Amino acid sequence: MKEKISITIDKKILKASDSIIDNVFIRNRSHAIEHLLRQALGDQRSAVILCGGDEEKIRISPTEFRPTARIGKGNLIEYNIKKLRQEGFKNIFIIARHKVLSDIFSLLKDGSSFGVQVKYVEEKASAGTADSLRLAKGPCNSSFLVAYGHVLFTKINISHLWKEHLTRNHLATLLLTTSKKPAEKGVIIMEGSNILDFIQKPASSDNNLVFSPIFVAEPAIFDYAGKSLELDVFPVLAKNGLLGGTMSAHKELHVHNAAEARAISTSYVN
Repeated sequence: MKEKISITIDKKILKASDSIIDNVFIRNRSHAIEHLLRQALGDQRSAVILCGGDEEKIRISPTEFRPTARIGKGNLIEYNIKKLRQEGFKNIFIIARHKVLSDIFSLLKDGSSFGVQVKYVEEKASAGTADSLRLAKGPCNSSFLVAYGHVLFTKINISHLWKEHLTRNHLATLLLTTSKKPAEKGVIIMEGSNILDFIQKPASSDNNLVFSPIFVAEPAIFDYAGKSLELDVFPVLAKNGLLGGTMSAHKELHVHNAAEARAISTSYVN
């Protein structure tokens, strides 16, 4: 939600601010000032990592869950935290159930050794991704990033996704990629940067543009009803013209089981 204000500013600073208006990403003076303020406040960027759901369903071995899967010389969650810090995200919220949180805490502690602050939010129960995400309501009171806990996203240009969101008027901006099996994903119908429809795991699809499980959102997303982001929230946002998307040059890597973790480990170079 935006608020109209009146400010007094030095002419030279105003001229410098106006110089970044390109009528593409930065469309006017207000947009330029807001953009520069957001950049200056980069240290306050927040990210939410969703690791919720039934613990046994996300267990991949007797000693590992998907977020704690061993990848090369580290663990999936460790690589992702390092990536977030590189991209300027210092406030990290991890949402998961008790056993998963305990294992993640044993790796990250308070996050200080990674240069971030990690806060743990215990999920007692949830019926979907939207239910899980609402546990971050309150602490996330400005634009924030969301990533799913089973995804390795170290090759993704998160800064581009962040910039795309801040320079457009969408409530949420999804990272998009292509898939040879779109019926297993969230299929996207879009025009320009606007997502016109979001269809989760359709019976069939000849459209290979899909949702990569990373997005940026505004706090207003917490107010939308529904248990699932993919089934309930995203389709409504798309219908109301509030959902945007941007393509990724690289694909994220998924860890659903131990075999996928081993496959990534054999070829992964951080």
